[in-house]
Amino acid sequence: MELTADDVERYVEEYRAEEPLYPVEQEGIETLPDALRDGEYGPRDAEWVVRWYFRRYLGEYPHDERAEIEDQFADVEMGRVKAAIADAADAIDDAVESETHTSESLSGRTGRSDDGSDAHPAHAAALDALTDLPAVDVRVGSAFLTFLDPDTYVPIGEREWEILRDVSSLDRSYPTSPSIEDYGRFLESVREIENRLETDARTTYMVLWRLSKEDGSTT
Repeated sequence: MELTADDVERYVEEYRAEEPLYPVEQEGIETLPDALRDGEYGPRDAEWVVRWYFRRYLGEYPHDERAEIEDQFADVEMGRVKAAIADAADAIDDAVESETHTSESLSGRTGRSDDGSDAHPAHAAALDALTDLPAVDVRVGSAFLTFLDPDTYVPIGEREWEILRDVSSLDRSYPTSPSIEDYGRFLESVREIENRLETDARTTYMVLWRLSKEDGSTT
């Protein structure tokens, strides 16, 4: 499947018009990055991110698994949650500063290693911190990354993964339990689409999600 700029515009319009969670989701995209960094949020805000990951499936995600994870996360002491999110935010911001410094000081270098991989994999350090929390695996951790830095990160799931296999060079099947390394592969494929179509992470996510519904991909 070859995506075009016209496809991007159409799928984004569909997402905004037809996804029931879009208004509250967009509010989170606009307000949570600063709130999470500043620690100006309460338990319900953090719990909302966990709920959003599963409830965007609109009832299609297995209820028992979703409820168990949501309940387990709600029982985590808030100080521990805030510490993990702060560490994740620091990892993201430190990597951005390091990449900027590298780009400015080394001619022709953009913060990547010789093999083309990220020289400073912020997602790995951030997910290390987040997945130390009970109930937070790489999937839920990627939801927190999405609301910490929506210009860079998208949530990982089978729907998004399977569509990426059709529209990018990603050639592996969706893992049963995605690892941090799997998220790195996934993110590189997202960036491939961004570079090809000159979009950002948020736009790419909306396109992948609407494509998954058109394609009939599983949860």
